[in-house]
Amino acid sequence: MIWRQIDGDREQIVGDRAGGVLLQGDARTVDLSAYQGRVQCVYLDPPFFTGDEFNFRMRVGESGWAEGKQYLTLGAYSDSFPGGQAQYLALLRGLLERAYDLLSDTGALFLHLDSRMSAHARILCDQIFKESNFINEIIWAYQSGGRSKRHFSRKHDVILFYAKSRQLYFDITRVAVPRRDTRSNHMRRTVDAQGRPCRTIRAGGKIYTYYDDEPAYPDDVWADVSHLQQKDPQRTGYDTQKPLALLNRIVRCCTRPGDIVADLCCGSGTTLMAAAENDCRFLGVDLSPHAISVCRKRLLDTTLEVRVPFTHTGARLEADLVPGIGYYEIELQNYEPDLAFPEGTRFTPAGLRVEGLDAIDQWSVGFLRDGAYKVYVSNARRKQTPALRTLLELPLLRGQAAISIVDVLGRRTLWVPEEEK
Repeated sequence: MIWRQIDGDREQIVGDRAGGVLLQGDARTVDLSAYQGRVQCVYLDPPFFTGDEFNFRMRVGESGWAEGKQYLTLGAYSDSFPGGQAQYLALLRGLLERAYDLLSDTGALFLHLDSRMSAHARILCDQIFKESNFINEIIWAYQSGGRSKRHFSRKHDVILFYAKSRQLYFDITRVAVPRRDTRSNHMRRTVDAQGRPCRTIRAGGKIYTYYDDEPAYPDDVWADVSHLQQKDPQRTGYDTQKPLALLNRIVRCCTRPGDIVADLCCGSGTTLMAAAENDCRFLGVDLSPHAISVCRKRLLDTTLEVRVPFTHTGARLEADLVPGIGYYEIELQNYEPDLAFPEGTRFTPAGLRVEGLDAIDQWSVGFLRDGAYKVYVSNARRKQTPALRTLLELPLLRGQAAISIVDVLGRRTLWVPEEEK
């Protein structure tokens, strides 16, 4: 059976966890009016003004996902600004102003940068959020490859923490960490009357007691969260991805279940994953179609709405649709992709050809209903499941049966059966 492409701009997935919305576009200009004054936490991880071009590594086909030796290197985003520092700071100001408008009075901003622009960013944040609402300059110190002999190696990022107002909600007890044995060399180790082990120190005529079984809390230097290593199972192939442990700490300290977390440069979707894990709703915005594709794949077990128009390509799809007792069986038979690779795409190995079902990264079946494509079941290539399932079952429910394809270039297409003549 031949299927044809149709228009659509909303994809809805019902999952097991709290979810949210994905939007593709410039967070400074896309319509976010529905969220104004409702967001509890905004995390911003914008370009750092490095002058570099960052990439996304898309594995191709079953062997590519199983062995990691067959992939495309595609442009993810540019950190180059032809207009120099003024252009960069205009971008940053626009993002910060949008973040301020989105936040509720109890909300918090976390702006993630490095030493290049953190001083300029601090001035902008003071202007937009007010200097009195500055809370912390957090240093995220990490170990990663490469060491310099011309200067001290730069192994930390800066995260500026600001409140929207003095009504900030903050609960440090939600981010307790294992107690470190750093004070044993100058404290007396003992037990109290109830037998609890503790350490004591006398200062200013008073005795201070610290119990070994009490929780400890992070200070403003976070050296206990590891940078993602090259073979970390969290890795998605999207450059500059941040570890889930880092975003879990940020989300937990300033949100309650049901709150909204927004990431206006959501990239690989780690902030959105942290929001879902902590029973928060989320809003993710990014310019890159690869970011939307990666986020969709990572969030398939959440309740998710992708508000990105489906595209039309020259691809051709054949799939069987066989009615059963209470369900359809939909089986992919043939896919002829229409792949116009962007300039600068690198192929590994050289001469790699992307053909047939290898061009599909994700697919789903569902129904067209109430102006939206409602997903019933999805399948996506992952390291743990590199093979694409070619048969999915769809219950016989009200609505037009449809298929969605996400190809290796991040393009999303929507298909319905071709009407027989």
